[in-house]
Amino acid sequence: MILTIDGTAGAGKTTLAEYMCEQYKDQMSVAVVHMDDLYDGWDDALGPKLTLKLEGIVSAHKSGEEFRTTAFDWKRNEPGSELVIPPVDLLILEGVGAGQSAIRDAVETKIWIDLEPIVGLRRVLARDGHNIEEQMLAFLELERIHFLKEGTRDAAEFHLNGLN
Repeated sequence: MILTIDGTAGAGKTTLAEYMCEQYKDQMSVAVVHMDDLYDGWDDALGPKLTLKLEGIVSAHKSGEEFRTTAFDWKRNEPGSELVIPPVDLLILEGVGAGQSAIRDAVETKIWIDLEPIVGLRRVLARDGHNIEEQMLAFLELERIHFLKEGTRDAAEFHLNGLN
């Protein structure tokens, strides 16, 4: 089974994915894949390379095989270590871009978390530091365009509010 959690930056996607993993890990094998690991840096985060990686992950999961790729190292701003995604019962894909149309037909459950982008921006900067503010502002514009093009929110079966 594949589940996606998508929504604006800072909405709480990672928190929800970790919670779900914790809840189900005693009943089945679970893996969480963070889009942050799959992005190709700031400028091409939501580009074709992400789509190709997601298609590969989904294909491997459906075949019961592991998938190997390179995780992005944000501290060095370059490709980092190998990321191995094992075959599992429940695969949770979380992050901006997880619910894109290229893999939607293979996903059993799609979750969207609503949050005003400015609130998400404040959360991200509080978590990751104000030194990435310029990159995050540019990313929010990429995110907005991506969501409009993909219709991600409307394709989700479940909508949650990212406010505490």
